[in-house]
Amino acid sequence: MGIAWPLAALVAGSAVFCGLTVVAALLYLKDRRRASGGPAPGVGVSILKPLSGVDDGLERNLRTFFEQNFAEFEVLFAVTRQEDPAARVAAQLQAEYPDVPSRLLVVGEPAWPNRKVWSLAALTAAARFPLLAMCDSDTAVTPDFLRSLSAEFADPRLDVTTCPYRAVPGKSLWSALEAIMMNTEFLSGILVARLLEGMKFAVGPTIVVRREAIGRIGGWERLKDYLAEDFELGRLAAEAGCGVGLSGYVIEHHIGASRFRSNAEHRLRWCRSTRRSRPAGYLGQIFTNPTPLALLLWIAAPAWWPLAVAALAARAAAALATAGWVLHDPLCARLFFLIPAADLASFLFWVAGFFGGTIAWRGHRYLLRRDGTFERIE
Repeated sequence: MGIAWPLAALVAGSAVFCGLTVVAALLYLKDRRRASGGPAPGVGVSILKPLSGVDDGLERNLRTFFEQNFAEFEVLFAVTRQEDPAARVAAQLQAEYPDVPSRLLVVGEPAWPNRKVWSLAALTAAARFPLLAMCDSDTAVTPDFLRSLSAEFADPRLDVTTCPYRAVPGKSLWSALEAIMMNTEFLSGILVARLLEGMKFAVGPTIVVRREAIGRIGGWERLKDYLAEDFELGRLAAEAGCGVGLSGYVIEHHIGASRFRSNAEHRLRWCRSTRRSRPAGYLGQIFTNPTPLALLLWIAAPAWWPLAVAALAARAAAALATAGWVLHDPLCARLFFLIPAADLASFLFWVAGFFGGTIAWRGHRYLLRRDGTFERIE
């Protein structure tokens, strides 16, 4: 019984967090409805696409950015070397859509630890328009993507916005479990943070920013040593007085059919990076996932089963709010019985994230420092 009371406190706290998730989702949806339907200003958008290798569905994903129902936009790609196979895919699409302004930049081997930031700096220098949509290669959008985002930026107070994303897995169990985690637990953390303190960070594979906001934080060079450059971009922008928001537009994030080893490396990189970028927030993630805590409580003190069941019910309600109401995710609706397994896997990776200080990324190994910066290990 000595462990029952601390476990019960954690389970109760986690159930409260799930309740906050439901409230945060409802408020987000209310704000999204209020902001929808606004006129899109006549401002052009530059889509910035750093590329490295051919991911699953790369051509399909990139194609969606050429098919935008928007007046003025351009698509800019960056590769570190001309021989990158992603360059061929980009060139094929450029030839297929000659009426869409597009360029392919060969930016060379990066002089900065963060290869993506190196490419984004080159793409920003080449961009024509004041709005920059930074989109990872594994994202897909609908033809109204730019129109929706441009309408949001009709508010002059908005400088940076993060697009929520609906994770779409490949044909592997590990990618399905990761996608379920993203569409439920991860999104709940974003929504609750927005509810409690507002958006003071940016996350995710698609961020839209005014060009002048990059200058206000000190340029891309300010982010070159950080692994979680998306989080730092939003944090620094908020500290500089820029308006940071959570977009009403939901993108698709295709995470691919990775095997266990590559999936584990990816998730450990994410956990270790998060722990160093926001250590207090990482510790607080114990409350975002009540399933393992409730099961431990049930085992340690069977008499506490009503609290465990209540926490699991709260978890189900939170998953419905994020995956169902916000994301309209068919994956979690179809594979709802895998949510407990996804929760247990997420908990194990969270624990593992407290250990180790190296990561693997794009075929290279890096050492993570305590302040969130990193360096390549030769």
